[in-house]
Amino acid sequence: MFAIAILGYLTWFGTLACFILVLIKQFESGGVFSGLIGILTFGIWTFIWGWINAKEEKIISLMILWTLFVVIRLFGIVW
Repeated sequence: MFAIAILGYLTWFGTLACFILVLIKQFESGGVFSGLIGILTFGIWTFIWGWINAKEEKIISLMILWTLFVVIRLFGIVW
């Protein structure tokens, strides 16, 4: 049970870090409006925008990592 809690905290911090890094890229290349939409949608638009622009922004590995964190978190919630 303790290991699951630690895994939960690590994936939460990892998800937050990935969100912030992609959000910074989104503000830089997508503009203020796109960045604000990313914040207002609680990261959903930032996640989608990141995958759409992953090759162009050279953040493919970051998006894969963020996706893994999300899948692990969802698996932890369901399980």
